[in-house]
Amino acid sequence: MSSTGPGAGAARSEIRELIAAKGHAVDNARAAIARLEGAFATGDLERTATLDQYLTDLDQALEQDEGMKLGGKSAEAARFIMRAIDRELDNA
Repeated sequence: MSSTGPGAGAARSEIRELIAAKGHAVDNARAAIARLEGAFATGDLERTATLDQYLTDLDQALEQDEGMKLGGKSAEAARFIMRAIDRELDNA
């Protein structure tokens, strides 16, 4: 069952805005992850197994060595996974 209430609605809306924001996909993904983790911490959204898997996948896509820049494949993967997170938000 998905979370209800004004906190849940606001969190979903803010995360979706971060996902759709103009800018680099990696930066947008990191901002959306931070907001999503904040919503979990405050209880506004419930963590689902599917969201956990998407976040694990996204962490791997965004992983980089110290001082190295992420390549285009990381940005493409981030966009793909963030679209999946967007779809799953209604279940959180």
